[in-house]
Amino acid sequence: MSSESDRLQYVRLGRTGVVISRLCFGVLTVGPLQANLPLEEGAEVIAYALNRGINFLDTAEAYQTYPYIRRALELARVQPVIATKSYAYTRQGMKESLDRARDEMGIKTVDIFLLHEQENELTLAGHREALEFLFEARRKGWVRAVGISTHSVRGVVAGTKNEGIEVIHPIINLTGLGIMDGSREQMLAAVALAREKGKGLYAMKALGGGNLGQQAHRALSFVNSIPYIDAIAVGMKSKAEVDLNLTWIQGRRDPVLEEIVGTQGRNLLIESWCRGCGSCLEACRYEALELQEGRVEVKKEKCILCGYCSRYCPDFCIKIV
Repeated sequence: MSSESDRLQYVRLGRTGVVISRLCFGVLTVGPLQANLPLEEGAEVIAYALNRGINFLDTAEAYQTYPYIRRALELARVQPVIATKSYAYTRQGMKESLDRARDEMGIKTVDIFLLHEQENELTLAGHREALEFLFEARRKGWVRAVGISTHSVRGVVAGTKNEGIEVIHPIINLTGLGIMDGSREQMLAAVALAREKGKGLYAMKALGGGNLGQQAHRALSFVNSIPYIDAIAVGMKSKAEVDLNLTWIQGRRDPVLEEIVGTQGRNLLIESWCRGCGSCLEACRYEALELQEGRVEVKKEKCILCGYCSRYCPDFCIKIV
């Protein structure tokens, strides 16, 4: 009889030849920018996911989670597919980012290296030096595949037009939450075009940064049903969340797990890059947000974690974790 992990689907990521699990572990959640788990605890959650059959990890230089991944690789004693990202825009900056990723995670080759948050043709052009360095690194075997992450329809289209870009990591979810420049339907059309051109696609923010938590199963099922998407990156910070997401990605339900995960504490997180524009304050009908010293703070006693405010944040700073 096959185990549950045996039933997890594995696919090729576009034309890269890289084989990945349909469920990707988004490592941001365990790190200092979100749950801030102790190193050993966070690494154990990642290692648990690897041992359950998830072979795809998504991280970024900015997430500060390389030490968690290095320790998880020691615990699990397997070598998963790892995707990381950098905001570097010069050749030297990207070289330093690649060196840091390899050194801090203890790996010789980065499977997928992405330019972080490329939102249109202009931002991609502005990162030309860094992109060309990644192409060179691919030829030398330091990187297996090169791509971009993006929160915009124009970003997907720009990546699709560049023949050297093999992988696109777009935002897509049930309600279109966080798409910077269009609707859910426009993003679906863009990823369909990218698939037609042979790009590998793995989705981000399937649960809207946690804001679709009250309809999480429906939200994950929606993205899982998109035929153009190879995998879905989901942030997880506990073994129970790993088990639940594996259950859902395999098309099953588990009321006990759903109850356990549903009762875990959640908080409204204002990301460090908040610039205090105030858009969310006006949207909060519960007066649970306030501006302090140039950034937004949460009044926990008033916040009901509805997530409504996140729809009005132009920089996608607000998440429920």
